[in-house]
Amino acid sequence: MTKYSGIIGIPEKELNKKLVYFVDSWYGAPYKWGGGEKSGVDCSHLVCRVYKDVYNKKIAGTANDLEKMSSNVKESKLKEGDLVFFKIESEKISHVGVYIANNKFVHASVKKGVIINSLEDKYYKKYFYSGGRIQ
Repeated sequence: MTKYSGIIGIPEKELNKKLVYFVDSWYGAPYKWGGGEKSGVDCSHLVCRVYKDVYNKKIAGTANDLEKMSSNVKESKLKEGDLVFFKIESEKISHVGVYIANNKFVHASVKKGVIINSLEDKYYKKYFYSGGRIQ
């Protein structure tokens, strides 16, 4: 817990333990397009697993599908569990992650696998498209 409190930048007591345990168990899992297992996972499958295992909600689809089924949320109003969508060198949504807190989100990165990054990182700031909330 202390590790993730430092990465996310909020007190340990404010972290959702179920979410942190999920992230910890998947952290570093390699990226695999179309994959849904710890041996290889893509961004949308990871998001769907977070929702199933942490929030007990069943969702499915591509990053683009998930954006269509969510209600839009301004970046300044994001809260834990919201989705963050990116258009990475594309006209359509090409990447999705789950917002944690303090501008941090968990996602399956092509280069680094499952990781926590900041929406403030130059790369993600450049490609950020919108936030979304699943009801």
